[in-house]
Amino acid sequence: MVENVTTIATNLVIAKSAGGFFNFLNKFFDLVFGWLISWNPLFGLIVISVILTFLVTLAYKYLTNQTLMKDLKDKLKDYQKQMKESKHDQPKMMEIQKQAMELNMKYMLQSFKPTIYTLLPLILIFNWLRLVYQGIDLNFLWFIHNWIWVYILISIAASMLLRKLLKVH
Repeated sequence: MVENVTTIATNLVIAKSAGGFFNFLNKFFDLVFGWLISWNPLFGLIVISVILTFLVTLAYKYLTNQTLMKDLKDKLKDYQKQMKESKHDQPKMMEIQKQAMELNMKYMLQSFKPTIYTLLPLILIFNWLRLVYQGIDLNFLWFIHNWIWVYILISIAASMLLRKLLKVH
């Protein structure tokens, strides 16, 4: 634990030494999240993961037409059911599959909108996290040691929960 704290302190100093705009961003992220990571690296990463997932989920909810998304999702489920029922009628199944693919494209285009707004900030935060957690062994669940895998697992779980709570389609 003491070794991790020393490594984190060193990594926070390294993150601050980047030049220009990245220096400003690193100082900002250090101010906002650095204290939490210094206190407990694993808990800090879990909190950051939940916060980022919450912000991305909010962006998804408010930057997409939720009524349209729900309708598209329901129609896609209906097409899947129809394809199952017509698996022995190849021409009918191909027609249904074509319609489902067109609908799926509409769904993907709608869900791409929030990605445009959230991708760059996430890349910048990930760059800072990479600098801060460099050389840190998190020992999450006794077999996950790298920060990115901890982030991914926590964000998947948090996303599932937040989407249900916020009724995101």
